[in-house]
Amino acid sequence: MVSVLALSVTFGATSPKGRGLYEARKLQQRILKNGVQPLSEGRTTRKRKQMSETILTAENLKFRYDSEQPGYALNGVSMQVKRGEFVAVLGANGCGKSTLAKHFNAILLPEEGKVYVEGMDTADDDKLYDIRQTVGMVFQSPDNQIVATVVEEDVAFALENLGVPPEEMRRRVDDAMKMAGIYEFRERAPHNLSGGQKQRVAIAGVVAMRPDCLILDEATAMLDPRGREQVMQTIHHLNKDLGITVVSITHYMEEAAQADRVLVMSQGSVVMEGTPKEVFSQTEKVRSLRLDVPQAAELRDELVKAGIPMPEGIIDTGECAQALYELLK
Repeated sequence: MVSVLALSVTFGATSPKGRGLYEARKLQQRILKNGVQPLSEGRTTRKRKQMSETILTAENLKFRYDSEQPGYALNGVSMQVKRGEFVAVLGANGCGKSTLAKHFNAILLPEEGKVYVEGMDTADDDKLYDIRQTVGMVFQSPDNQIVATVVEEDVAFALENLGVPPEEMRRRVDDAMKMAGIYEFRERAPHNLSGGQKQRVAIAGVVAMRPDCLILDEATAMLDPRGREQVMQTIHHLNKDLGITVVSITHYMEEAAQADRVLVMSQGSVVMEGTPKEVFSQTEKVRSLRLDVPQAAELRDELVKAGIPMPEGIIDTGECAQALYELLK
């Protein structure tokens, strides 16, 4: 029997205007009635060709946690994410980053406007299962996502509750653990792992579902530098080598500098958008939004102020080092 509670944990936490146990029960009924069609190789090539290039779309999205209050957590957000992109979303605390992320997994629903996932309206109850098969989420605290006492059992949790056949489940779980670099810990207890290792367990559990898009809601915020580096290596592998679209909500500018595109939010709206070079070269504007810039960009600005000619658009240490080398040789 597919557990209602398990499905509610697997596919999204209960939240204001979110889905919770009611949608989990509806999903359970659908699974029990129709069964599950496992994706042995993820999405098929034929289906991918039929999909549009845009995987996520928000159109004039507005949302309030309290409808009696005038202020909006999201106030007219319109944006798109292309298939295969790595998009970083930045902004000061309370700007609406996490609220936006939860709309792409249908945990939250728009008060006004529309959100589409591969053309599917997130407000359509009949599309909930497909939406959450398409978009997986990894949250800030891995301890809030890990539910089993053994690593491989935790990675298998969602698949087991969806009724995926044992042979298929075994293969997917092993593949996901190897991809995340935690295969050697498969028989360990998650609570004995480091923060970065736990987060990679959470990522493996999501990847085992074979999503087309991965949403990271400050997934590295509670990790030390080494753990953060390990997790980001895993994420870049998923994006570059496996073609999974990534949307990363982050406070770390160095992580954002490695993205394909950067969105900056303030007071519930998108106020800056462009490549990392385009965004971070506007250092004063970025700082005015209560954000830092990558250390390399900050160093470049200080060198220019000191009278040392440095090229525009430096955002990583390699570029900065190369520019200094060219000046000194």
